Amino acid sequence: MAMEGRFHFYEGYNMKEVTFPIRVMYELGIQTLFVSNASGGMNPKFKIGDLMIIDDHINLFPEHPLRGKNFPTGPRFPDMHEAYNLQLRNLADTIAREKGIRVVHGTYVGVQGPTFETPHEYRMYHLLGGDAVGMSTVPEVIVACHCGIKVFGLSVITDLGGFDAPVEVSHEEVQEAANAAQPKMTEIMREMISRS
Repeated sequence: MAMEGRFHFYEGYNMKEVTFPIRVMYELGIQTLFVSNASGGMNPKFKIGDLMIIDDHINLFPEHPLRGKNFPTGPRFPDMHEAYNLQLRNLADTIAREKGIRVVHGTYVGVQGPTFETPHEYRMYHLLGGDAVGMSTVPEVIVACHCGIKVFGLSVITDLGGFDAPVEVSHEEVQEAANAAQPKMTEIMREMISRS
């Protein structure tokens, strides 16, 4: 099953609506979830167009997707020590090496949006331990973990921020960088699916 796009919290949906597709996937028997996003890089080692394998995330959304009555798909307080499956991350590394695709690893910071970050926000998120920041992914991953679904995540680094010289970012530039990186991301994910 594949989704074209997603529901974003910044569009005015609540967290139950944002994560509803994951609940549907669970009911359909999905056991592994692949998520991807476009994100701003804060790690000085990153380049625009890099694929970042998500090792972990920091949730800075103002609303939590599990707030309220607990769904019977998982425990009231689900464990998040390995939200992004280690075996899947290792498999992606192997495939990227075989195919000569540059990948980096890092922590994704999930924020509400819809504004791009100020230079000092980028710096703050990096000081908190983040390597990339974006406006999606985290709510879906939390609900997938609650449902016992294994998760693999990739961020396309579409812009860079938080460095000495502030850089203006436009939505068009972000889309352009994401489109350029998409074939490499698709190649890795397709191969992962065929080997799983």
